Amino acid sequence: MPIYPSDERVNQFITYLHQEKGFSSHTVRAYQIDLGQFLEYLLDRKDRMDISMVKKDSVRDFVGYLLTHGYERSSVARKLSSLKSLYKFLNRRKIIATNPVRAVKTPKITKRLPGFLTQYQTQKIMNFSGTDESSLRNRTIMEVLYGSGLRASELVGLNIDDLDFHNEVILVKGKGGKERIVPMGSYAQKAVKEYLAMRKHKDNPAIFLNLQGKRLTTRSVQTIVKRLVSRIADASHTNPHTLRHSFATHLLERGADLRAVQELLGHSSLSATQIYTHLSVERLKKIYDKAHPRAEES
Repeated sequence: MPIYPSDERVNQFITYLHQEKGFSSHTVRAYQIDLGQFLEYLLDRKDRMDISMVKKDSVRDFVGYLLTHGYERSSVARKLSSLKSLYKFLNRRKIIATNPVRAVKTPKITKRLPGFLTQYQTQKIMNFSGTDESSLRNRTIMEVLYGSGLRASELVGLNIDDLDFHNEVILVKGKGGKERIVPMGSYAQKAVKEYLAMRKHKDNPAIFLNLQGKRLTTRSVQTIVKRLVSRIADASHTNPHTLRHSFATHLLERGADLRAVQELLGHSSLSATQIYTHLSVERLKKIYDKAHPRAEES
């Protein structure tokens, strides 16, 4: 992590995120970088201005500084969100009297629809052979990611005790320590049972292990999924999140309720799930334009 100036009040906030909010080390690190960069900006560009003296104009200047130095709008929006969280915390703790960031508008971001696979592409990807431990593990990874809509980080965090074969569900530990229960489809159940029966290292509580018997990392899952999905020549998106997006899209295409999909994905707000309705509508529009006689240009 880059070395940035430190501030005791920022350190209090970081401790709060880690200990009280239960944020992951990855998320906490992102906050540290964003806020450290702001402290550096105050030091270099604002004549060592203290964070308690910051006004709305200074925050706007910081946003402008980031945009003119080539940062993506999505990155700038995230950094501003980190600042808003910090100053909200300081204001609630009465460390500062007013929140200077509250009225600063977030830069508009063009929403990009997430990549997904068609149902036919998904079937092709799942259809691969191999009965050795590595092949069974990889098939199980694909089945669980797609069958239950998990994030890669949630997948690698799964333990054997999180599986309930009797009720056909999985206990998932999501973002911010939130837990949810998701269904485990028949294909995923079959794959998990075959893999666990073949696995050499029986004493490790983690489900997914590397060949040395250690818990698989998120990066390893990304590599595995990319290799398997890349076998489909027309698949343009090859990361684990593609399977999660496909999971949500296919459910909605088959008539699932949006709020049910929200719960399955572990989204805290419905707005995060609504993007999949746009994705499905775009797909339906393409089908309509191609098939309906009144859709053709005269």
